[in-house]
Amino acid sequence: MDQEQTDLRYIYGLFIKLLHQKEQKDDQENLFFMNIIRKTLSSDAAMNMTDVHVIACIGEHEPINLTSIAERMGLSKGNTSKVAHKLLKQGWLRKTQLNDNKKEIYFRLTSPGKNLFHVHADLHEKIENQFLRFLGEYNKMELEFLKRFVLDLTRFYEQLDTRSLMDGLEEE
Repeated sequence: MDQEQTDLRYIYGLFIKLLHQKEQKDDQENLFFMNIIRKTLSSDAAMNMTDVHVIACIGEHEPINLTSIAERMGLSKGNTSKVAHKLLKQGWLRKTQLNDNKKEIYFRLTSPGKNLFHVHADLHEKIENQFLRFLGEYNKMELEFLKRFVLDLTRFYEQLDTRSLMDGLEEE
């Protein structure tokens, strides 16, 4: 194997390590929010990060309807409806209607929902500030490369056909 192939495999290994670290951090964030939920509502409401991010989307744009939530989050309307129903039932959201449109249902956060929204926003702000300080170590040319790399990586994953990767694996 030549040096270029060795380097490519090394970079791939680092990328996989990064994904695992990100997954671990996401798990820690989820546990953190579950503790906040228990303290806020004194309940063991089952939540995942999609639920928390729907609350964040509503908190940033309330009043907001189901279609707008789905579009902003890149979720299907059906999935968004299920999440919203669950969050309504658990007391994080409430339904409202606008005076000029009684047909359309909009969502707002309840007081516990607002509390969770603010905790989530504060945590994301801290994470963003840490990341911006980290990026501050790079010069303009390096940042341009990083921007191009992340855009290309995003396009790569958007175009990756996982079904074709899985073909043949089930048969083995």
